[in-house]
Amino acid sequence: MPTILLGEPDLPLSTLVALSRPGARIALSPAAKKRVQRCRKVVEDAVATGATMYGINTGFGKLAGVRIPDEQLAQLQKNLLLSHATGVGEPLRLPQSQLAFALRIHNLALGHSGVRMALLEQAIALWNGGYIPVIPSQGSVGASGDLAPLSHMALPLIGYGEVHHDGRVIAGAKALAQLGRTPLQLREKEGLALINGTQIMTAIGCLVLHEALLCSKAADIACAMSVEALRGTEKAFQQRIHALRPHVGQLATAANLRSLLAGSKVMPSHANCGKVQDAYSLRCAPQVHGASKDGIRYALDVLVTEANSVTDNPLVFENGDVVSGGNFHGQPVSQAMDFLAIAVSTLANISERRIEQMVNPDISGLPPFLAKNPGLESGFMIPQVVAASLCSENKTLAHPSSVDTIPTSANREDHVSMGVTAARHADQVVANTAKVLGIELLCAAQGLDLGGKLRPGVGVFAAYQALRKVVQGLDGDRYLAPDLAAAERLVREGVLVAAAEKKVGALAV
Repeated sequence: MPTILLGEPDLPLSTLVALSRPGARIALSPAAKKRVQRCRKVVEDAVATGATMYGINTGFGKLAGVRIPDEQLAQLQKNLLLSHATGVGEPLRLPQSQLAFALRIHNLALGHSGVRMALLEQAIALWNGGYIPVIPSQGSVGASGDLAPLSHMALPLIGYGEVHHDGRVIAGAKALAQLGRTPLQLREKEGLALINGTQIMTAIGCLVLHEALLCSKAADIACAMSVEALRGTEKAFQQRIHALRPHVGQLATAANLRSLLAGSKVMPSHANCGKVQDAYSLRCAPQVHGASKDGIRYALDVLVTEANSVTDNPLVFENGDVVSGGNFHGQPVSQAMDFLAIAVSTLANISERRIEQMVNPDISGLPPFLAKNPGLESGFMIPQVVAASLCSENKTLAHPSSVDTIPTSANREDHVSMGVTAARHADQVVANTAKVLGIELLCAAQGLDLGGKLRPGVGVFAAYQALRKVVQGLDGDRYLAPDLAAAERLVREGVLVAAAEKKVGALAV
């Protein structure tokens, strides 16, 4: 993997995801190094004049009016990290922490935070060495930055805290020793610069977004396969219908379904059946999946913008100004994560209804619960129950976090975003939805098996073959939990999407 240059505000989602993967390496662009050095000089010149500046030579939050003597400024920054590292709960997953650490380096390298190159060099050495900070997942209200978790992320730079390395957790001081580096002695502004930002919610959000995009495509594949298994019709997906209501996501979904179903031998086989209309979960898929796509795309725009933004406070400008603002406030990300959770929950809801269509013999035209010997065998009876359970859980997780707020820091921070909470909830919603879509795909593939030997559409068949390489059809009741787990992995890792796209081209989102 080539080295990824940080410090230029143009990293796309694909690069952000790559920063969470094993084997990546980072460096700063030459222009970023120059900006960092110029910005640091502004801070040093300001300190030399004796001016009072928030976070540089004052206390923090409600204590902003307390002037700190120059000889205590280094201790002020160290105290900030130690006192704010109070996160709780399970640690973030390693890819989330790795991306968050890279995003913080990227943010500081954009050149408006006033840190020294020595700080960035310390962080890059840890990151490239595979020493990724252990970051608790709970404790941020999403304003004044993700203060508690980012403090944990910063501790290894100064020889405290813990890091992940080679599958183990070791002390931050030991990590520096293994790299042959000494703990960083923080200077003016640097502690605050490390923890004032939205990188925790943004890192979680970017990886959630990546999986949500895969789920959106997988939902179209699952729907198309279910349409074939249920002997539904493709007429509702005609372009002329959707041209009359041209929402971007709706048009994209209808086009995807047409591509996936193209060349189907199943559709002509029942062209003259007595069905008049399919159920909404089939017929209205373009409208429902399309609205979800629109919500996911909104989140994409917000998250990529946020990842490439400066979210520090105060901000340092090359003309010498040091200005307090509010770019650390996580409301844009929090709101986008809520929208994404709602959008992806909807994909799970409609998928579960298609599962019910297939397992219910009163409406499917297929054997009860897709079993070979109904009665003796339960087939996919309980996977539908599992899907229903996951959908109901999503409904509680999709309650918006961004409308909540609670005053903190003696009411100085009187409106907060709950952005990390929103991102964590969206993360769980996407995981649940991948499970539901996996169950639908298993049921739809079984429905195709039970419906004869007619070949489905080219895209559907490619996804069916990829699924059957991993999970065999159900010839009798067996231990199904491994099958559900395998189907979920195929969704989350994009295997079925890749198989279908190899045949029909890129699916739209």
